[in-house]
This record gives sequence, structure tokens and C-alpha cells, in this order.
Amino acid sequence: MLSAAIDVYQFDDPEKEKRFQHLTFELRCPKCQNQNIADSNAEISQDLRTKIFQMLNAGKSDDEIVDYMVERYGDFVLYEPRVKPQTYLLWFGPGLFLLLGLLVVVLIIRSRNKAYKEANDHAPSLSNSEAKTLDALLKTKQGKK
Repeated sequence: MLSAAIDVYQFDDPEKEKRFQHLTFELRCPKCQNQNIADSNAEISQDLRTKIFQMLNAGKSDDEIVDYMVERYGDFVLYEPRVKPQTYLLWFGPGLFLLLGLLVVVLIIRSRNKAYKEANDHAPSLSNSEAKTLDALLKTKQGKK
């Protein structure tokens, strides 16, 4: 027989309950990795939910609770890590890679255009008599249509 533990927390203020819901959905379970502590059944998540409940009832702010969790478990518990030197690559890396990709595409297009232009510049040009012959042939061909 399987059983699941269900946490029941009684709040004296609906605002505290909203804050509890928000915090438990925003913090990641240190054990489960891709689950928030609201959805996780891991024992540590149950302990963290209880700790958040206690801290809310003690009058702690959301920032104080998050700081406590980060101090204890590291930035990993945050689904959206704070912007700081250790997370610059995480925050700005995708944009930098996109810009780098666009730069490569622009450079490739410019080099191909330059090569095409150089090839056309060195192409032999027609003499006057050859140009007249070509015009005559094109006119005859257009006349047959």
C-alpha cells in the first residue's frame, strides 16, 4: 500500500498563505532537481515547507526566507538565479551566442557577395560585334515565341 504525506498548514492571514504558495513554487527541491518544493514529496521538501511556514509566522520577509534558503543550499534552489558575476554567463550567454551567430552569418554573406562581385569583375566582356550578334539572336528567339 502506497501513501503520500500531505502537508496541512493553517494560516491566520490569507496574504501569508499566498506568500507561502509563491515561495514554495519558486524554490527548487535540492534533492529532486527539477521539481519545486511545493510539488516534491522528498523529505527535505517537506522540511523546507515547514521551515517556510515557521519563518512566515515569525514575521520574516520573502527576501529573508529566500536568503536563508540560498545561504543553506546555494543558488541551486532558485529557479531564477540572481544576476551576479557567477551567473553572468547564464543570464547573458544566450544573447551573446545569438549575436555571435548573427555576426558569423553576416560575415559569410559579405564574403560570398565579395567573391561573386570579384568573379563578375574578371569575367570577359563582349566586344561590340559580339554584343550585336547576341542582341540579334535574342530578338530572333523572341520573335519565334
